[in-house]
Formats: sequence, structure tokens, C-alpha cells
Amino acid sequence: MATASQSSAQSISPSATGYAPVNGSSVYYQVYGEGSPLILLHGAYYTIEMNWAHLLPELSKTRKVIAVELQGHGRTPFSDRKISHAALASDVEGVMDHLKIDIADVAGFSFGGAVAYQFAIQSPGRLRKLVLISCTHKSTGWLPEVTNAFKALKPELFENSPMQKAYEAVAPDKTKWTSFLNLMFASAATPFDLGDANVAKITAPALIIAGDNDGLDKIELMKTYQLLGGGITADFGTVPRSQLAILPAQGHRSVVMQAPTILAYMTSFLNNG
Repeated sequence: MATASQSSAQSISPSATGYAPVNGSSVYYQVYGEGSPLILLHGAYYTIEMNWAHLLPELSKTRKVIAVELQGHGRTPFSDRKISHAALASDVEGVMDHLKIDIADVAGFSFGGAVAYQFAIQSPGRLRKLVLISCTHKSTGWLPEVTNAFKALKPELFENSPMQKAYEAVAPDKTKWTSFLNLMFASAATPFDLGDANVAKITAPALIIAGDNDGLDKIELMKTYQLLGGGITADFGTVPRSQLAILPAQGHRSVVMQAPTILAYMTSFLNNG
């Protein structure tokens, strides 16, 4: 999951970094810019730079961007705590408490998007708007070949990968790489469902962005969009609070790299209403 824009990571530096003490551990974060807060949640095995380097320079021009590294990822220390969406969403809220942020927009990609869904469900009062990039709130939201691939993950598939190199460049304890992988593999192989009824109760406007061939089941994605208030005939009524964008000729790894398009959608959605 290498990113073509990793070279742009040096184009901007955070105004602040730190560790938030949360739930008996600590979570690393970086802060960029000033303005209304926007929290970024990365994909599985990613660091902040791998996932967001190409978006941070523009987003931080008008927003206070808080990029978080979730449990065991990047600079956040390894923990043998079971990976759970509820715990990770609680960690995000803990970072907000640490930074004295009452309410924020939250954007998540893939694994981070599932955490963003959970955050919206369990901490609705802390959320303004939600951006969900190539992610699902339940295992059946992926096509069968994706869920089968999750079950076949093993450490050797990641040997000398961009993810391993990024981890080893910043991790506080590089010897935890295999332990971290095995914890993530166990999570990926375990079916999950945050609940259609829970998603339907999300009142925050949501922007869903997906690639047309990113591994998501588009029938299930459309059902999710309907749960969030979309999929109507706007000509016969009010335009829904949520939005859906399908990017053509994009897979799961490439969709988040479409910086100009992602920025245009996010900026319009977050700044209006």
C-alpha cells in the first residue's frame, strides 16, 4: 500500500505533536493549521504520512487538522488489547478530551472509516460532519473476495513492504511489528457489524467516497447511503444532508490518493451548511 505522494510528506510540518493518555495507554497525534477541527483516521497498517501527506497541506490551510495514529500503528505504542471499533472510537474521543476539543468533523479511510462510523454511533454529541472513504460499517459491506483475503493474511505477505518500512521508521518499539500484524489479522478475520439501525440513527451529515472497483459491495453501499438519508429523488423534495461520490477507475488503494478530487469533495461538503 505504498503511496505515490509520500515524497510530499516533507512539504508541511505539524504545529504540534504529542501523546494523549487514553484508556490506560497513549495515542500519538499531530496537529496542523488553525480553524474548525477536523480529525483524520488512517487505514490499516498505515501511518499518518502514508495516508494523509498529500491532503494535509491543503486541508490545514483552513482547518485545525488532528491526525491520529490508532492503536499499535506508527508512533502509537503496541498494545495487546483486542482491536475493537468501540475501543478505538473511545481512544479518538480521548484525544479530543486531551486537546480540549468539544466537537469536530471526522474523516476516516478504510479501517479508519469503520472507526469513524463507530465514533458517530457512540459519541454523536462530539461529531459535526462525517467523511467516510472506501469503508464499511460491516463485514458484508465488502465483496466476498475481500473478506476471504482478510482471512488469508499472514506476516510474510508484509515482509519488506512499504507498511513495514513506514512502521519501522517511526515505531517506538520495532520488535512489535509481527505482534502488531497478528493482532490486526485477528481483527480483520473476525466478522463485524456495527448495526444498520445504529447507522440509521446517525444525525451528522455524511460524505461517502468510494472507488468504483475498491472492493466494496456497491449494493450494500447504496443501502448504507439510504440509511444516512440519501438515495432519494431530490427533485421531488429536499436535498439530503448526506452525499455519495463514486470515483471511476479507482481501486481501494488508489481512491484515497486522488488528492484534487478528494479535496474538492471534502472542502465543499465540510464548508457548506
